[in-house]
Amino acid sequence: MTKMRAAVVTGPGQLEIAEVDRPEPGVGEVRVRLQGCGVCASNLTPWDGAEWMQYPTPPGDLGHEGWGIVDAVGPGVSDPSPGDRVAALSFRSYADYDIARADQVVKLPPALSGMPFPGEPLGCAINIFRRSDIRPGSTVAIIGIGFLGAVLTRLASLRGASVIAISRRRSSLDLAQRFGADHAIAMDDHHAIIEQIKDLTEGAMCDRVIEAVGKQWPLDLAGELTAFGGRLIIAGYHQDGPRQVNMQMWNWKGIDVINAHERDEKVALQGVRDAVAAVASGVLDAEALCTHEYPLEALDDALDATRDKPDGFVKALVTLA
Repeated sequence: MTKMRAAVVTGPGQLEIAEVDRPEPGVGEVRVRLQGCGVCASNLTPWDGAEWMQYPTPPGDLGHEGWGIVDAVGPGVSDPSPGDRVAALSFRSYADYDIARADQVVKLPPALSGMPFPGEPLGCAINIFRRSDIRPGSTVAIIGIGFLGAVLTRLASLRGASVIAISRRRSSLDLAQRFGADHAIAMDDHHAIIEQIKDLTEGAMCDRVIEAVGKQWPLDLAGELTAFGGRLIIAGYHQDGPRQVNMQMWNWKGIDVINAHERDEKVALQGVRDAVAAVASGVLDAEALCTHEYPLEALDDALDATRDKPDGFVKALVTLA
């Protein structure tokens, strides 16, 4: 077999499943026969048709949360080996196969056998948590409870923080409470939320605020909720245009602002390793957050669901071999 299926986005909201040549690993690379790939919210702006997008996309493009079985290795690769099940940091995983550097895959242990494992977003959550510097006894507000917000809720709760979850959907708030949130607040009225946080914190506001939505209003709200000398962590992916911030307020409060997106490959990979350990040990229940599955041929439906969030939706997976 020298061909494979791969999704090609042909225009805003349009895709086709093409038959293309199966890639061959080069020096220092491995080929992964993909079992699945998570759908990331960062796909939505390209899917909707951003000005900077060029169509058609390369086959498999936008998919970057893949896992599967190594089926071939390139020259110079002794580890991993064919047959190893791995999570890969690769970038064209809406396809049957993808290529990754051998030093950018993480082996999955037997404890995760048969379990879907979108390693990249789990590693991202681990690294955001690390950069948040959450301490026992901290008051932490998390704005936006999707996949990322739920994982961060769990990690912050286990650290001994008091967690306040803020989200639009009732199902998201229920999820946050199952994952350890002490309080759940509907994200519907800017000033009412501020007053509720004042009441809960006796006016002190929050030591840490994690913005995990990627839109202007949640960013505005996050600054308001951060305590004097606190830390505002921007975990939302702001890719749909420039933002304005209340710099006067940020200066006056003396807050630390952390852009929590890692670009250091070694740090990103360590996050995935730590996520593997957390899921394998039962610290994180990642499987409970992967709520919707779609075949590759229905990737468009998976992207639409990620945008529209049907009832109970947390994360979509594209399932492959």
